[in-house]
Amino acid sequence: MIELSDYLTVSAILFAISIAGIVINRKNVITLLMSVEIMLLAVNTNFIAFSRYLGDSAGQIFVFFILTVAAAEAAIGLAILVVLFRNKNTIDIEELDSLKG
Repeated sequence: MIELSDYLTVSAILFAISIAGIVINRKNVITLLMSVEIMLLAVNTNFIAFSRYLGDSAGQIFVFFILTVAAAEAAIGLAILVVLFRNKNTIDIEELDSLKG
């Protein structure tokens, strides 16, 4: 049987990978978006694990809300990325200085 610590270990590994993706690669917007999605997946894994461990369905309900927000975030982020690529012909963050206020 898979225990709670196994789920938490997988979640911690996913979270560490996402933090490493954000810290190491700050130039590519697509990698940053993927890292944020992996971070949300780690949080969802925690919610599901604790929901199953405690026998409460509240964690599973939170996962549905997080998935909805993640889908909206991905759609809006990719739309902004497409518009920036059409205007600037690059997705390098360091070259996108026109957004500075």
